[in-house]
Amino acid sequence: MSKTSAVAAKALTSNHFELFDLVPAFALDVARLEAAYRDIQSKVHPDRFAHAGDAERRASMQMTTRVNEAYRTLKSPLRRASYILELNGVDTGFETNTAMPREFLLQQMELREKLEEARNDSELDLISHGLSVERRELENQIREEIDVKRDFIAARDLVRKLMFLEKFGDEIDSAYERLDS
Repeated sequence: MSKTSAVAAKALTSNHFELFDLVPAFALDVARLEAAYRDIQSKVHPDRFAHAGDAERRASMQMTTRVNEAYRTLKSPLRRASYILELNGVDTGFETNTAMPREFLLQQMELREKLEEARNDSELDLISHGLSVERRELENQIREEIDVKRDFIAARDLVRKLMFLEKFGDEIDSAYERLDS
């Protein structure tokens, strides 16, 4: 089996962590992920198969799509945590369960009010910095629950909170754009 064929088989049959030869964990060596990604892409990228037959080009496109999706999933803390939960049979319930602890929801409402009242970049910078600190703390808690305690149910609730913070980060980005226009 050629190296490219071996990579192709691995890309289509392994989970995202196995694909990049990484230990399934929330704590991730991003440099190692990126190096593995570049290595695999160099073997399966469609440009390498430009003069190949239709079947090989199609297979290359499928492999590239699979590798890109796996990379995006593992690079994002939210997507990586959700994926680990999925691998361990835990549904995050993003689509069906929007219930959150009251204190968390009140905090989100306060943050959104601050965001609506922000009138300049420095006010948005303060909100954004606070969000970054909160996200790091939450990611550390998720790492603890997944990697150390292996408590995927407790991690699920934290991942759902992280989803809310990610959405709020998008709202901050939109607020910056509104100020710039």
